[in-house]
Amino acid sequence: MGKQTQRMIGWREWLALPDLGIERIKAKIDTGARTSSLHAFDIDTETVDGVDYATFSVEPEQGENSSVIRCCAPIVDQRAVTNSGGQASDRLVIQTTMALGPKTIPIELTLASRHDMRFRMLLGRHAIRRRFLVDPGRSYLMSRRDLKT
Repeated sequence: MGKQTQRMIGWREWLALPDLGIERIKAKIDTGARTSSLHAFDIDTETVDGVDYATFSVEPEQGENSSVIRCCAPIVDQRAVTNSGGQASDRLVIQTTMALGPKTIPIELTLASRHDMRFRMLLGRHAIRRRFLVDPGRSYLMSRRDLKT
């Protein structure tokens, strides 16, 4: 049997999006979603030197006193995405870097309003494939030291 290189993660994890300036965000691991999704609002687009960029705001944590981070990232696509309720919508797709435990990997994120959702981010199966195994009965396996007390 070959060496196992995949790490175990729980059904929810704290992770970072360093290229966006987000040091911590709680993500739900969603093996039913192909692409990962980030709660974003005040989304604007602009073209600079032939490259399309999205500028958007993110509230990494829920709550009335949550801080807002303004982000900018290149747009890699615009896709029709069907949400869990069966509603399709066009979403901008960006590529950025995700840090989860000791791994830092490039991932694609769709930008969507998740204001009423419990998690500001969903980590889809494309981002975790061949990198992580999911234990659906456990939480924060890669990020226990980062938890708030």
